[in-house]
Amino acid sequence: MSRSWPGRPRQRYFRRPRSRWRKIADYGLTAAIFGLLFVVSARLDRVETRQAEGVPVINDGDSITLGTERIRLRGIDAPEYSQTCRNDGEAYPCGRRSREALTKLVAGRQVTCTGWERDRYGRLLGECSAGGIDLNRTQVETGWAVAYGDYGAEEAVARRDRLGIWAGEFDRPREWRRTHGNVLEVEHGVYGSIVNWLREIFRLS
Repeated sequence: MSRSWPGRPRQRYFRRPRSRWRKIADYGLTAAIFGLLFVVSARLDRVETRQAEGVPVINDGDSITLGTERIRLRGIDAPEYSQTCRNDGEAYPCGRRSREALTKLVAGRQVTCTGWERDRYGRLLGECSAGGIDLNRTQVETGWAVAYGDYGAEEAVARRDRLGIWAGEFDRPREWRRTHGNVLEVEHGVYGSIVNWLREIFRLS
């Protein structure tokens, strides 16, 4: 015995056809997505890992030049060359001291740097070593650079032991640049990597 249940009659829903302008917009969006994918795939070589080797010119405590390649040590930030800090109430040229510290680490030996990012100035952001010494890490460990997206644990130890610039008072290099009218540089963390990747992919030249 079949039973029927009273209720409202079933309604049929019909999709309204897309308007002409909606179709054009959809096609345009699809074309834009494919165009973007084409641009990205054509320029992926710009963000491939690069390696540079040689005896460097030490520019300051976190940047060197190897041949024609300018390299910024990734994940750290050293005092600017003209920056001064204070120790026992007296100013001293901490920027020059940081450069001297990096020069001593290199000691005229060949340096090897690898990296794939470039900063806003076109410098390769690299992890660099000389004679088995990790230059990025050691500059922070000895207190002649601060963490800048990496090496936070090393900075904490240097601060605790009052090494390098931590022995006195100083402005973080980023803050010093800001107060002296320099263009701020994004930190070398995940966000910074995304920014640098996009900048390199869509660079015009």
